[in-house]
Amino acid sequence: MTRLPRPTRDANAASGPKGPDSAGDLPEWDLSDLYTAEDAPELARDLEWLETECAAFAQDYEGRLAELDAEGLLACIRRDERISTVAGRVMSFAGLRYHQLTTDGGRAKFLSDCQEKITRFTTPLVFFTLELNRLDDAALQGMYDENPELARYAPVLRRIRAMKPYQLSDELERFLHDLSVVGDAWERLFDETIAGLTFNVDGEEMGLEATLNLLTDQDRSRRKAAAYELARVFGANIRTFARVHNTCAKEKEVVDRWRKMPAPQTARHLSNDVEPEVVQALRDAVVAAYPRLSHRYYELKRKWLGLDNLQVWDRNAPLPMEETREIGWSEARETVMGAYSAFDPRMGELAEPFFDRGWIDAGVKPGKAPGAFAHPTVTEVHPYVMLNYLGKPRDVMTLAHELGHGVHQRLAAGQGELLSSTPLTLAETASVFGEMLTFRRLLETAETQDERKVLLAGKVEDMINTVVRQIAFYDFECKLHDARREGELTPEDIGALWMSVQATSLGPAFEFMDGYEHFWAYVPHFVHSPFYVYAYAFGDGLVNALYAVYEEAPEGFQDKYFEMLRAGGSKHHKELLAPFGLDASDPAFWDKGLSMISRFIDELEAMEG
Repeated sequence: MTRLPRPTRDANAASGPKGPDSAGDLPEWDLSDLYTAEDAPELARDLEWLETECAAFAQDYEGRLAELDAEGLLACIRRDERISTVAGRVMSFAGLRYHQLTTDGGRAKFLSDCQEKITRFTTPLVFFTLELNRLDDAALQGMYDENPELARYAPVLRRIRAMKPYQLSDELERFLHDLSVVGDAWERLFDETIAGLTFNVDGEEMGLEATLNLLTDQDRSRRKAAAYELARVFGANIRTFARVHNTCAKEKEVVDRWRKMPAPQTARHLSNDVEPEVVQALRDAVVAAYPRLSHRYYELKRKWLGLDNLQVWDRNAPLPMEETREIGWSEARETVMGAYSAFDPRMGELAEPFFDRGWIDAGVKPGKAPGAFAHPTVTEVHPYVMLNYLGKPRDVMTLAHELGHGVHQRLAAGQGELLSSTPLTLAETASVFGEMLTFRRLLETAETQDERKVLLAGKVEDMINTVVRQIAFYDFECKLHDARREGELTPEDIGALWMSVQATSLGPAFEFMDGYEHFWAYVPHFVHSPFYVYAYAFGDGLVNALYAVYEEAPEGFQDKYFEMLRAGGSKHHKELLAPFGLDASDPAFWDKGLSMISRFIDELEAMEG
C-alpha cells in the first residue's frame, strides 16, 4: 500500500535560471525543506529507518492481518502510512533534483540508487495489500462501525480492494514489485533522450521547450522552421522512441494479461476511482463535439490568418492583431495572485509562499525537464512547482494552472499521506479553475474589442488543447495499446495511428506537413502514465460545469469549493460534486461543460459579423 508521490504533469540546467530578457529574476527551488543534500545525515537516517521498519512491519503483520481487531488494523495502517511518508520524502527529493538537470549523471545515479533501495526495502510489504484484499467484507465493515478512526481509511481500502479481481499470487506480486525498476529505467531513457535533444533554428541552437515555444511566434516563417526542425530531430531519434513505446506497451500488456484486466485502460480507471462508462461518456461527448468546437474554431482562425489551409505550425499561432510582448515574472505573479485573491483571499494566502519560499523553479535551463508540473511531495512538507517560463501569455496561464495544483495539494494535505492523494480525474479541478479565474480577470480588464478577441481566442485554444487534443491523445493511446497486442509496431505504424486521430480532431482546415507523423514522440504521458491524458478533459469539463454553477449561484460557492479541495482522495467524485448539484455519470454533465467552449466560439463568430 506504500504510496510514492508522483508529480501532476502538465504541458504539453547548469547555470542560473534563464528566460526572456524582460522576465526578471526567476525563482529556483530550495529543496532543503526535504533534505539539504544527497549526503545529508537526515537522508541516510531515513533510509536506514526505512530498511529496518519495513522488515519489522513484515515480521509483525505478515500472515496475521485477518487476526487483527479494529484497533490493531488501525495501528497497522498508520505504520504503513509512516513508511509511505518517509519513502515519499526520499523519492521526492531525488526526483526533483533529477528534473532540474536530467542530463547530469550524478543526479540520475542518485535517483536510480534511491529507487532501487526503496524497492528492495518495500518488497517485504507486498503482502499487505494482498492480505487486505482477502479480508471478509462484513468483518471489515464491522470494524469500521466499531472504530471511526479506522473508518476514515475506508476510501483507501475500497480503492485497494477494487484490484482484488486482478490480484496475482503473493510470489508473482513480489516479482512484479522487484521488476518495476526495469520499467522505470525505460522511462528514464525517454526523459534523458528528450532532455538531450538539441534543435537548430535559423542558426540558433536550443532545447525542446524553446523550440516548441517558437510554434507560437508571430513570424510564420520562424514557426515553420521550428516545426520542420522538430520533425527532423524527432525523425532522427524515432527508432529510440519507438523502442521505448513498444517496450513499455508490451510490459503493460503482459502485466494486464496476467492480471486478466479486461482492457488496457482498466488499471487507469481503477487508480482514478472512476467508472469506465463515465470516461466513455466523456470521450464520446467530446468526439461528437469536434465539428462545433475545434473544426469550427480552426476555420475561423484560418480566415483570421488569411490562409487557404492551416499547417500544424499555425495551430497555436498568435492572431494578426495580437501584440507580441514578453510578460515579466512580476507581472505574471501579480496577474495570477490578483485573480486568486479576488475569488477568495484564502486562495491568495495559500499561493503566496510558492513565490517567496523557493517552491517554484521557473527558468528554462539546459538539461531541465520539459513541460510543467506540481509535485505534492509529502503531506508534512509542501508541494513544489516546475515551470519553463518564457514570458508568453500561455506561460502565465500555466503558472495559474500549476499554482491551482499547489493550492489543492496544500489543502488536501490535512487528510494525511494515504487520503490526500486525489485521483487524476479530480486532480485537475483546482488547476483548471485557477486558469479560468485568471482568464476571467483578464477579460474583465480588456480595454478594446481586439484585446477581448485575442483573450477569447487564446482561451478557446487552451480549452481545445485541454479537451479535444487530450481526447485525441487518449484515442491514440487506445489504438497504440490495442495494436501492440498484435505485435511489434514500427515507427511508421505508430505514426499512422497518430495521424489517424489528428485529422479527425483538428478538422478540414488543416494540412499536415511531412514529419508531423513523428510528433507523438515527445509526449511524456504516453510513457510515464498511460491513459493519464483523459484526466485533463475530465478536469476541464468538470470545471466548466462548476464555473457555470458559480455564475448562477455565487453565494456560498467558495466554502463548498474549498471543502471539495480539502477532501483530497477521501471521497468519490459523486460525493464531491453532489453539493453543487452535478453528476459526472450523467452524459448531460459533459455537454454542460462543452457548451461553455461553444459559447466562446459563438462570441468570436459574432465579432466577425
